[in-house]
Amino acid sequence: MKHPHSLARQTGSVLITSLIMLLLLTLAATTSMQVTSLEERMAGNMRNRNLAFQAAESALRAGENLLTQAALPDFTSTGDNGLYAQDGAPPGAYDDWTNNTTEFSGTIGQVAAAPRYVIQRMAEVESGTSLDAGEYGQSEMYRITARGVGGTETAVVVLQSTYKR
Repeated sequence: MKHPHSLARQTGSVLITSLIMLLLLTLAATTSMQVTSLEERMAGNMRNRNLAFQAAESALRAGENLLTQAALPDFTSTGDNGLYAQDGAPPGAYDDWTNNTTEFSGTIGQVAAAPRYVIQRMAEVESGTSLDAGEYGQSEMYRITARGVGGTETAVVVLQSTYKR
């Protein structure tokens, strides 16, 4: 039989300790869920950026392939079909990417909008001589600017290359 004096000295310290431990475990679980959620959003954003980069790269290659043709289409100052003449619109004049651009016609899945490109004819460059081929004469230079959109409209990548023909 227990003495009545030992029961009076119990103050509930086990209950207080267990409640503090429960509070600490709850804080740790909440923090880990927030970190996991942040990492998931980061991975989704990286995927969208990667899709946008691949779409822009596809459009850039399509523009370069257009320049490999034996006979090129007409380049105008108004940029019909995204082909700007040397005196055409300066870079940045096609910021809306809806008019006077060329849409990439290939298949790219899971993107919010089809990639587009513009080609601008640049000033001709005087080429030097080559030991192998002799005189080159004039070289035609073109600036290709491509825009790709990822899985959402906010993931945008713009690439640019210069093509010598």
